[in-house]
Amino acid sequence: MFEESTPDEQSVPVRLNQIRLERGRSFGDVWLGWTVWKALRLDEACQALMPEGRETVPWSSTAAILVVARLCEPSSELHIAEDWYRRTALEDLIGVPSELVNEDRLYRTLDVLLSHKVRLEQHLRARLGELFSLDYDLLLYDITSTYFEGQVSGNALAQRGYSRDHRPDCKQVCIALVVTREGVPLGHEVFAGNRTDVTTVEEIVGTMESRYGLANRIWVMDRGMASAENLSWLQQTGRRYLIGTPKSELKRWSREIAEARDWRTIRDGVEVKLCRGPDGTETFILCRSAERREKERAMHERFSRRIEEGLASLGRRIARSSTALDRGPLERQLGRLLGRNSRAAGRYLVRLVEDATIPAGLHLEWAPRLEWDDWALHSEGCYVLRTNVAEWTSEDLWRTYVQLADAEAAFRIHKSDLSLRPVWHHKPDRARGHILICFLAYVLWKTLEQWQQRARLGNSPRTILEELGRIQSTDVVLPLADPSQQELRLRCVVRPDKAQAALLDRLGLRLPERLRIPPQPFRM
Repeated sequence: MFEESTPDEQSVPVRLNQIRLERGRSFGDVWLGWTVWKALRLDEACQALMPEGRETVPWSSTAAILVVARLCEPSSELHIAEDWYRRTALEDLIGVPSELVNEDRLYRTLDVLLSHKVRLEQHLRARLGELFSLDYDLLLYDITSTYFEGQVSGNALAQRGYSRDHRPDCKQVCIALVVTREGVPLGHEVFAGNRTDVTTVEEIVGTMESRYGLANRIWVMDRGMASAENLSWLQQTGRRYLIGTPKSELKRWSREIAEARDWRTIRDGVEVKLCRGPDGTETFILCRSAERREKERAMHERFSRRIEEGLASLGRRIARSSTALDRGPLERQLGRLLGRNSRAAGRYLVRLVEDATIPAGLHLEWAPRLEWDDWALHSEGCYVLRTNVAEWTSEDLWRTYVQLADAEAAFRIHKSDLSLRPVWHHKPDRARGHILICFLAYVLWKTLEQWQQRARLGNSPRTILEELGRIQSTDVVLPLADPSQQELRLRCVVRPDKAQAALLDRLGLRLPERLRIPPQPFRM
């Protein structure tokens, strides 16, 4: 890949007035992606899982192209084949000529790579553990959705369900992700778009344990996974958990929430209180956050204002009506108003009252419920966690639960930085393959992030990729003075500027100066 430096000086006369540069390519970002790919030994793993056969280009090479492209400039397979790949120096690093990278070959790679999903995740679990000494005694589990463009009529996984992307008009799939306490991914699964969160818990826990063995690990999940059936199953099978609870659980602990004693401040603006469950096997952690309280209070005020404005408007319309009004449409209108502002709907007592003294035949009565305001005063900013881990302190339990933000951040990175959505592939396996490529790109992302953090360079891999992406490689063409010879071509990497050099030095990386112009081993 890189030319060896020659100790002996070499000199040759050239025509200075004819020196030129050709074949400028983006180098730094793809070189960094390729470096991380090799550091994870994914090149070796893919070669072992997909050994070379009769195909023109090894599947391991096109898999690397797809993942590095997803990391550096997320785009479609068509864009990679027709534009992106030829603009980068990845051809020099991997050794696959640009004319051999086409859309069909990349599509087929999705199919081949998908069949090795489990083995790849097992390989990454072992390799990431070696690189970063990861601890797998605690796993964070969360689920999201991503939507399709088009009808997707031939894909049974594509269904309409609760859309985290606010696209209920589109079919979707659900993606379950398991990460470590550091946010490093361990595995993922794809479910039908109408699958509810609570129905996935047993399957995910069983899948991870079948791959990585039974262990006394702790599962951390948000309240979307909480159900009586799931909790009973976790308890009966001896698994340990820390899980959020639905908002309705707050009512059960209303007395403890209202009491001023036994609250413990664990950080600025956050207090917790431990309460033992009725059977003694569980601990409930009552939490209240000043920041969350302000957010919920502002939300309640906003929704209350909308409801009151809507009720006042409807009341005026009823009062001004010169004809009798049908109760049914008015009740439906009230239902829509309260439904759109459900966070504050319980605050109001609303009635349509028969009234023979006005033409409409009825009038609207409404009033705020004082008991709702009283409960909101105590419960705003509060939430409840439950666990069967007895030996941890309240601070340990709270800090562990908020690490679920790492799983949520993983989904944000998948969707924003790696362009997981929308999914354009309509075949089920192609859609799964696309999600697998995004997952592998996210592993590269988290690896680079770990390098950044250890070098005290923050935690934004995109910044580093963009900065190093400005470094190019180019061919320096030297026409020789000897008329019997034509020209000398050197493939060089542009030297980094001062800021780029400092960045590479902090990361412990050395940029090559020269590239070997690769032979053309592949047949068309």
